[in-house]
Amino acid sequence: MDEVTMMVSGFIEKDNRKIIRVSFLRDKCVAEGILPDGYIEKSEGFTEEETTRLESYMRANRQEIVRQAKEINPLRSWLRE
Repeated sequence: MDEVTMMVSGFIEKDNRKIIRVSFLRDKCVAEGILPDGYIEKSEGFTEEETTRLESYMRANRQEIVRQAKEINPLRSWLRE
């Protein structure tokens, strides 16, 4: 797989639970996943095998991704613009 960039959201409340959105980007390919569930809910341009590997990556690195999400302060990011 070519170089893939991962973007992590802060915690988002959806359906009375907290989730983290994880996006994977490569050229024109995009995959969007959700934690704590650990699955890709939408993918464009990635093969099925690549999507499965991205899901495995999210599950294996769940703690690190959660740590990154905890560090995101949406208000501070908004004020910097």
